[in-house]
Amino acid sequence: MTTDQYLAELGQQFRVDAVRATSTAGSGHATSSMSAADLMAVLFARYLRYDFDWPDHPGNDHLILSKGHASPLLYAAYKAAGVITDEELLTFREYGSRLEGHPTPRLPWVDVATGSLGQGLPIGVGIALAGQRLDEMPYRVWVLCGDSEMAEGSVWEAFEHAGFEKLGNLTLIVDVNRLGQRGPTRHQWDLDAYARRARAFGWHTVEVDGHDPAAIDTAYAEAIGVQDRPTAILARTVKGRGVAAAQDREGMHGKPLPDTREAVEELGGVRNLTVEVRRPPAAMAPRQAHGVHADLPRYRVGDRVATRNAYGEALAAVGTDRPDVVALDGEVGDSTRSEFFAKEHPDRFFECYIAEQELIATAVGMQVRGRTPFVSTFAAFLTRAHDFLRMAAVSRAGISVAGSHAGVAIGEDGPSQMGLEDLAMLRSVHGSTVLYPCDANQTARLVAGMTDGAGVRYLRTSRGKTPVIYGPDEEFPVGGSKVLRSSDADRLTIVAAGVTVHEALAAADELAADGIPVRVLDLYSVKPVDARALWAAAEETGCLLTVEDHRPEGGLGDAVLDAFTDGRPVPRLLRLAVGNMPGSATPEEQLREAGIDARAIATAARRHVAEAGATNAAAA
Repeated sequence: MTTDQYLAELGQQFRVDAVRATSTAGSGHATSSMSAADLMAVLFARYLRYDFDWPDHPGNDHLILSKGHASPLLYAAYKAAGVITDEELLTFREYGSRLEGHPTPRLPWVDVATGSLGQGLPIGVGIALAGQRLDEMPYRVWVLCGDSEMAEGSVWEAFEHAGFEKLGNLTLIVDVNRLGQRGPTRHQWDLDAYARRARAFGWHTVEVDGHDPAAIDTAYAEAIGVQDRPTAILARTVKGRGVAAAQDREGMHGKPLPDTREAVEELGGVRNLTVEVRRPPAAMAPRQAHGVHADLPRYRVGDRVATRNAYGEALAAVGTDRPDVVALDGEVGDSTRSEFFAKEHPDRFFECYIAEQELIATAVGMQVRGRTPFVSTFAAFLTRAHDFLRMAAVSRAGISVAGSHAGVAIGEDGPSQMGLEDLAMLRSVHGSTVLYPCDANQTARLVAGMTDGAGVRYLRTSRGKTPVIYGPDEEFPVGGSKVLRSSDADRLTIVAAGVTVHEALAAADELAADGIPVRVLDLYSVKPVDARALWAAAEETGCLLTVEDHRPEGGLGDAVLDAFTDGRPVPRLLRLAVGNMPGSATPEEQLREAGIDARAIATAARRHVAEAGATNAAAA
């Protein structure tokens, strides 16, 4: 029986083990772990429902430690639950250890990586939303966060989203220990300040002494009893609780306690209590994954179709074949064309409104539950959510992201709406895939291929209509490319993607009329890049001219250059990219002003041919 005395002792054990782990490591967050120890003890002993032998059990509760720096507390709880040993606990922060400084899914019981503050609750909302609207399972989502991260805007995006959706299966536990990294938090121990804000977003709130096991137990029971809205438990705690040298003292954040032996003695010594976490009720059979055999839309060569339209139509078709596919949008579905999916599959479409951090976080949460999410918004607005994309990779999350309205080609809307940094941003994400189609059939095929991909997959789509140049049965493997113009006499290779493919083709036709044959390579897979095709083009034509509707830093040009970083001879590389600050103008005017239209491409090619001819003449 888990008496209140047992819970108090278990909390002390968690504190002792946090002190021991951080002391052995010589680094880590002991005091932040100590403040929340009693909150974790009651949760594990009386409320969490989890089968540690079956981490993917569909009925498992989900626990997200949003204050990921308090990982020693989580690992201490895992030790008490019997899933890690004391010996492993003391490998904390060591090279090769599963017990990293902040928790990641290297541990099978960790759903998502945390440590970038303000992400746990937004992701928890996604998991809870899946439980309420899709899974219809009785699991609960518990998020333990710190008071410092309550200053993050993403937290309040999540508060509003959860309140609007009335997520009664979501409980947030706020460890209000008053101290942040460099000093007091904004509201310190003013629990009512947090409560007023939470209630304004439609949450139920409970204020509690975070070191009183009986009061914590009552608060958790109250939270479970509230079915029509999420609950925030605001717990007043003391950082470094139980050790006089550290308790409520500034300057102790992120540091081991100065005298481990004395601290352990003050906490009552090493204990070896165990906790039996109750398993969830019998579960449904796990969802079976399957490949895409969707009846994709087919477009006629010569027609003019916007790739964003093809994305929406293909996504709707994939959704018909794959019940695990869900679509999320940031209130621009009529522009991104995710509205096509919403009309066909309204029960699997999720409007996240203009809250891009919460948009990505919700998708990450849904993939925890075995869903296959597609996220859509303007490419430019994804910059707000870059940290969530970065952390999605750390979480080993599988999500597909579509950024529409990319580049200056969107026209009159001007620079605030133009995604000009997105390729660089997504290429830099670990393990990501970055795709940039130029026509409708290519887009449809790539959407279908993304469904079973791994990691963060990004598809860049365009606003305006472009000619369909590929047949509907053409294949576009990730990591591939397509040669659209080629001859043995080519003087250089134009490497393009998306809208610039059509400009490159027009330039090639103009140059051919002048007796200057050039190769045109559609590099639709920006990451991974088709290095072999680039090597061959460099060897056979001697020069690569990249042209992109993107800033020169980090985009197509850099992707091409990276193909030659293995020691191969680097060919002559010429780049055309958006180096100006655009204003409002037509798409044609924008491309011309940026120097990436057919005329600019042809001019650059002629200059290269003339310079090469002069060099050869001088050498002769």
